[in-house]
Amino acid sequence: MTGMTGPRRAEELDALASTTFDVVVIGAGMTGTGVAVDAAARGLNVALLDKGDVGSGTSSKSSKMVHGGLRYLQQREFRLVYENLHERQRLLENAPFLVTPLPFLIPLFGSNGVASKTLVRGYASALRFYDLSGGWRIGHRHARVTKDDVLAHFPTMRTERLVAGFLYYDARGDDARVALVLARTAQRYGARVANYVRATAVTKDSRGRVEAVTVRDEFTGRDLTIATRSVVNATGVWADDVFAMTEGHSSHRVTPAKGVHVTIPRDRLPADIAAVLAVPGDRRSVFVVPFEDDPFTYVGTTDTAYDGPLDDPVATAEDVDYLLAAVNASTSSDLRRADVTGVWAGLRPLLTPSAGRRLSERTADLSRRHQIIDAGDGVVHVTGGKWTTYRKMAQDAVDALRGCLGPLAASPTRHLALYGADDWRPATPEEDRLYHRYGADAPRVLALANESPELAGRPVAGLAYLGAEFLFAAREEMATSLEDLLCRRTRAHLVDARAAREGAERVARLVATELGWDEARVAHEVSDYRTLVAREFAAAGLEP
Repeated sequence: MTGMTGPRRAEELDALASTTFDVVVIGAGMTGTGVAVDAAARGLNVALLDKGDVGSGTSSKSSKMVHGGLRYLQQREFRLVYENLHERQRLLENAPFLVTPLPFLIPLFGSNGVASKTLVRGYASALRFYDLSGGWRIGHRHARVTKDDVLAHFPTMRTERLVAGFLYYDARGDDARVALVLARTAQRYGARVANYVRATAVTKDSRGRVEAVTVRDEFTGRDLTIATRSVVNATGVWADDVFAMTEGHSSHRVTPAKGVHVTIPRDRLPADIAAVLAVPGDRRSVFVVPFEDDPFTYVGTTDTAYDGPLDDPVATAEDVDYLLAAVNASTSSDLRRADVTGVWAGLRPLLTPSAGRRLSERTADLSRRHQIIDAGDGVVHVTGGKWTTYRKMAQDAVDALRGCLGPLAASPTRHLALYGADDWRPATPEEDRLYHRYGADAPRVLALANESPELAGRPVAGLAYLGAEFLFAAREEMATSLEDLLCRRTRAHLVDARAAREGAERVARLVATELGWDEARVAHEVSDYRTLVAREFAAAGLEP
């Protein structure tokens, strides 16, 4: 399903209601879209539903990194690091246009030009184990670098105590676009994808087995019933809601943890590679990562317990100050709130410790492992995990469906090229930028840009996005709103929300005809988006 409204959407909804599916996947984040790919590629008849946009929850609000988790070694999660690194490699191979290697710098500080031997040995041992666990597959091993090397990559690093550094490699990817590409891959294998369709109930037959999912179209309020032989709950931090829906009682299997990131202009925080900075007085570190296409750098993440509305996490002024203070402790950038151009907050679905285990006050101490629960009634729940390992989580969830669906083909996803991966390669800088967003669709975006000056222009000042990218998203990528376009199909909102706010009306008019928006709807979309910016900035203590 595309993000259409009107008769075409009604036809798609009719098709959902008139089909009996092998599996309905609830939740179109990274895990749910991965489940849909795995199931559809095995030949199952799949419907993928989400009450919002594809990837609009946690899966568009991560640190944008595909990594093994160097800090998990401190928690002795050796198997998790091994699994993460192997899944990282599969993403690099299966979606090379979206996921790319990224060097990471660890600065070493000391006194009198000497770093602590214990500290240096600790990092060297951890990085050696990281390489041996699969990190080497990226094509690089860790290396010790000099003080001058550190400053060449990160010129505002404080020099008075800087001694040297370590360099190692992980990867990065645009999380929202990876989720979208997974949804489109599932469609390629015959899955039906419906965004803005909310699951409201799961019905069972006289034997207590799943037989249907009742849903509501969020655009029209229409209710319909989708017949299915099984259900996968892949709703992340909302998993307990589906547990309650299917089990008839409340559940507390997921502990949300809030992660916040802020964006800073590159001239205030210059870096050409990523860096890992220790947080003074806290047993944590934060990442400093340059955006690929735009002159901005982002910093994150926080990791704090969250007890608020799951649909509306926001960064607070304290969150922003924490991140800025962490960077200022290691650099001379002297960052202030006024430097922040974008901010985003997401919730991680961490596993609640089992009975008898103490709940740490630090969500950073909770496991990032995933868990598969086969309820025995045709419902499989997949909880926890991280987006680097989405493919393994999806495979495990679909494997668990054998209990209700019978024998299944083996998962083909280890070496399954995702939508957009083919032999086309860019020849110009603009083609390269588009290739790393659209893969094989990049020539189609360029062709669209050649149709008019407006489509070849850049409607959000200071950012690289072409007008054609927004129209393409409305036409081909299930986008239905300005928020979809500015927050997920592009990263304009995350990079520079003020610039996105000023360009919002230009973007709305570019897509109005395609989405059937009249003047009133254009005004409504612009107002809604500007309200979003104002609300997020106010919560974070930032000037709008």
